[in-house]
Amino acid sequence: MNLDLGDLGLDEGAHLLVKRALAEAPEVVVRGTASTLVIDVPAWARAQGHTCTARDGGFVLVRGPDRWRTAERAGRAAAPEAVAPAHWGLAARGALVERGAPALDLPLATRAEVWADEAARLYAQASAAQWDPATAIPWDAPADHPAEVEDAVVQVMTYLIENETAALLVPARFLGRLHPHFREIMQLLAIQTADEARHVEVFTRRARLRRDVLGLSSAGGQASLATLFDEPDFAIASFLLSVLGEGSFLSLLWFLHRHGPDLCTREVARLAAQDEARHVAFGLAHLQRHVAEDPALRERLAAAIERRHTALAHTAGLNAEVFDALLLLAAGGWEPARLRAGHTAVVELQRDMDDGRRQRLVRLGFAPDQAAALSALHTRNFM
Repeated sequence: MNLDLGDLGLDEGAHLLVKRALAEAPEVVVRGTASTLVIDVPAWARAQGHTCTARDGGFVLVRGPDRWRTAERAGRAAAPEAVAPAHWGLAARGALVERGAPALDLPLATRAEVWADEAARLYAQASAAQWDPATAIPWDAPADHPAEVEDAVVQVMTYLIENETAALLVPARFLGRLHPHFREIMQLLAIQTADEARHVEVFTRRARLRRDVLGLSSAGGQASLATLFDEPDFAIASFLLSVLGEGSFLSLLWFLHRHGPDLCTREVARLAAQDEARHVAFGLAHLQRHVAEDPALRERLAAAIERRHTALAHTAGLNAEVFDALLLLAAGGWEPARLRAGHTAVVELQRDMDDGRRQRLVRLGFAPDQAAALSALHTRNFM
């Protein structure tokens, strides 16, 4: 085949004409008047794997191996493979991966350990449900509660900030180890960290709405959260954080929605709870699938609860200031009868947390009595 480029240079788009011609014929004679062709055509051919020979003022190009034919398909675009090889790297699922691409160290690379069939739906739901703290929360809503009640709100918000910081850092750690072949999981973990970043923002803003100083961060609370951050196994970390910790936090946030002394506090809790419900749903979906494929995982999950309980046995558990703050928020006043009712409400909150943990453990296949025993071992710090 003969190809006359006229005065069009390869740097002006002539390479597309050459590629097109080589796709149709194994040998193409290229001619043109552009002064740069004498340098550009041989260099381009060499880079593309074709042979190039100068002849009679032009070039004879012989098509080399088809890089498309030697490339490997990175699975199917519609659904992930059981294992994602390291040499697929950052390629999109279903793309052709050219040979020689660098292999990346992404250890979370098997469908069994990371996948959830609900991931795409949960991601779409999360994307649609994103909210803007500046407009979604009535920061200027009136508040006429006593100063001591505001101090209680600040203490609870201080506690929420550190717990949500842990809930951000844990999935962020695993996000960098996840093979992007499982893109729905990658997207879901990314938006989960964005949710937690927003929660840290709104809890901080609520804490500082009428105070310049935040409350107490206890050593026991920090120790409890450190065990989450230090957990190296994705399934166990997801179990401890999402299924047990954030599941318990759902009860706490709805408690604050009911007993918050002002509209701003109640809306902060409500919007955060809606986000946390998705995080719990993903953790459950992922682990239900994982346990179905690997029933032995259930024993590892139970052992993780027991191991964490032992590690935290020396700590004081829930920050006493947080317990007292929750009691005062539920009481709404200092009269003995109201304080008694507030205490009853906090005890009921803890019972509700326990009931929720039991139900989620049963959904993962634990017998009711074992679920009850394991729930009782959960950290008293809630998360």
